[in-house]
Amino acid sequence: MNKQFLEYFRCPAKYVDFRLNGDLVSDPGFFRIGPDLTCYGRVSTGHTWPDPSALLDDVLSAVHIENNACLLPFDPDELVENLRLERYNGAMPVLRRSLTGAVGRKTYYAVRPFLPTSVRKHLQRMALHGWDRALFPGWPIDQTVDRFFDAMMACGIRANSGQPIPFIWFWPDGYSSCATMTHDVETAAGRDFCATLMDLDDTFGIKSSFQVIPEVRYEVSDEFLRTLRERGFEINVHDFNHDGDLFRNREEFLRRVARINDYGRRFRSAGYRSGVLYRNLDWYEFLDCSYDMSVPNVGHLDPQRGGCCTTKPYFIGKILEIPVVATQDYTLFNILRQYSMDLWEQQIELVLEQHGLISFIVHPDYLLEKRARDVYSSLLERLAHLRRQSKMWISLPRQLNDWWRSRNEMRLVREGTSWQIKGPQVERARVAFAHLEDNRVVYNFDSECQAHQIPTFAASQQSPLA
Repeated sequence: MNKQFLEYFRCPAKYVDFRLNGDLVSDPGFFRIGPDLTCYGRVSTGHTWPDPSALLDDVLSAVHIENNACLLPFDPDELVENLRLERYNGAMPVLRRSLTGAVGRKTYYAVRPFLPTSVRKHLQRMALHGWDRALFPGWPIDQTVDRFFDAMMACGIRANSGQPIPFIWFWPDGYSSCATMTHDVETAAGRDFCATLMDLDDTFGIKSSFQVIPEVRYEVSDEFLRTLRERGFEINVHDFNHDGDLFRNREEFLRRVARINDYGRRFRSAGYRSGVLYRNLDWYEFLDCSYDMSVPNVGHLDPQRGGCCTTKPYFIGKILEIPVVATQDYTLFNILRQYSMDLWEQQIELVLEQHGLISFIVHPDYLLEKRARDVYSSLLERLAHLRRQSKMWISLPRQLNDWWRSRNEMRLVREGTSWQIKGPQVERARVAFAHLEDNRVVYNFDSECQAHQIPTFAASQQSPLA
């Protein structure tokens, strides 16, 4: 019951003692913890519901503290894994209801490369009709997992007589949050625009990762890969041939994944992203990569619904998942019909409030138009400004993967009157402290909560368990 909490915060185990207050007797379903934290799992008291729009039972009254232990009517590890691995009602299995199901999967993907954007976006709007009525995950960003961990931290602080709890801060060098920029290259025109896009990224001092489709779509020359690499950008494998069939069945997946792994070695890639964010997390054990970037935070506007409900990286077996948090550029421009920074700005602020990660997919294929490039330039300018303020660490996905894996190996030990971090990359790590202030969980770098406030727009939201 304590495993996911300890991995998330990297705090000493002695501060955490979560226990069940009874047997979990319900079927898995939705329930509430307090007025606005919707979760999914089994409970020992009350009822769960298959639909998040139901009048959900609130199990907060069943939470108790006894002898420095938090007695809970749910299993925190089960709850978190249900969300991160999309094991909840409303997270749609691969291709159950999607654009390809509506217009004919094989036909659509056969003609997709030849369809103008004006036709594609019309078909996609039809397939996504009603997306804005979905209640779970929450739009435009869902941070249920992160807010749940805040609630668990509040419970832990109360169980420790209100004393602050030390932990290893999420990001290196005391940054409040993290951002990473990625570019999925879908067509030959997009490939040919990559040099210009690298120039634009470099104007703001931001390096990015390019996801390259290895077969069918366009030629991937050694010179193209070398140019990306020599300029300090990252290369990752993007699907196989982007025909929508990667997860059609297990036999086909196993055939293709062997080729994908070969391309990963040829490209010297550490990461992978699936086409159209199609995914089957139960098959990830066959991917030979260090990290994946295929799970959306909230998937209302993707052909495969669902979402991991977190803005922090997490492990799926041996693979680190770096979730897609921000709305994709294609969706912003062509589905929502917005050529402005408004939605991205809203998502950035929500991530800053929760000290999370915001990852972007911006396609070179959809920046050929000047007004799209102008919006993207505004985004780069905003991120560079946040970096100067020390509020946002801007990293390549590979660097983020290296940091999160190092942090996962770190431990916090008491030496004399101070806490010390042991493990790799400790020179960049920071000891943080979790406090309760007016029933809000506040994080800073001072055990007395008097100074060194972590740069952010606001402290965490009020915890239902505070």
